[in-house]
Amino acid sequence: MTIQYFNPGKRLIGVVLAFFLISLLAFFLLIINWPQGNPYTLIKVQIPKGSNVSDVSRILKQNNIINNEKVFKIAVWILGNEKKFPAGSYTLNSATSNYQIIDQFVHGAPNLKRVTILEGWKIDEIANELERVLGCDGDDFINLCSNNDLLKKWNINHDSFEGFLFPNTYFFHEDEDPEKILSVMVSEYHKCMTDSMKNRADILGMSEIEVITLASIIEGEALYDEERPIISGVYHNRLKKGMKLQADPTIQFIIDDGPRRLLNPDLKIESPYNTYLNKGLPPGPINNPGKESILAALFPKDNDFLYFVARGDGYHTFSRTEKEHNRAKKKFQKVRRNAKKNK
Repeated sequence: MTIQYFNPGKRLIGVVLAFFLISLLAFFLLIINWPQGNPYTLIKVQIPKGSNVSDVSRILKQNNIINNEKVFKIAVWILGNEKKFPAGSYTLNSATSNYQIIDQFVHGAPNLKRVTILEGWKIDEIANELERVLGCDGDDFINLCSNNDLLKKWNINHDSFEGFLFPNTYFFHEDEDPEKILSVMVSEYHKCMTDSMKNRADILGMSEIEVITLASIIEGEALYDEERPIISGVYHNRLKKGMKLQADPTIQFIIDDGPRRLLNPDLKIESPYNTYLNKGLPPGPINNPGKESILAALFPKDNDFLYFVARGDGYHTFSRTEKEHNRAKKKFQKVRRNAKKNK
């Protein structure tokens, strides 16, 4: 029979260890739930790129969200979130303790900004909107749009992303990386340009870049969707006959102070994009067309029109002969003169 003796030393060690662990746990809970005195129910906080815990603590202190940076940093360490503060704009909601503040940074997504890119916008217009809404560098975005490595990556057979930044409403973080923004827009274009649409281009004997170029001209001309296939039909007819397109949007693309009313000297500007001087399509897109214009370029309305002119109400008058076209132009000029008189 083995006799077991009571060892008070081991029991004392156990008690001390348990007391230590309980005290440590209590300390951790105290630090994690430490009230920081945030007086705001809602407050917006901007965390710049590359910020570490010390940077975040300083920003929070400067905004009166926390009153003790050291305790906040310890709480971040206890929770293991030292590297989990992504850059962006955050709205803290009733966050008064360390835990509440950290939890809303770590598990709450940064605020997203809504950016709407309109059909027919050029790269520089898109860059201006991104800079206005997101605060990102517009020049950086413009430079990326002619980056050869990115063009190859996205299989764009052109010297620019003009035409391939798909118009849509997007949601991005403030100070979003311009390359990520570009990638999202080009990805949306590729989603739009389906295999069946590419097959249709093959049937028409057109390359993808030619389709988007024609679509961009249609986008520049048409205000209403129902007219896009008709306008497309006119351009297809002129291309088949070897006629110059004489498309005003291509001139707007090459002038420095557009869009504005075009003058005769504008039509004589030497440029491969000037469709008043050169036959066929210009070298590339002149803007970023929407899906309706791309579909119109692929599915033109069968007609025998060769000309069209604005009516003054957003619609156009279509003509088969130059004589009919000149009558329609005179009618529009009269409308324009009357509009000036009534101003």
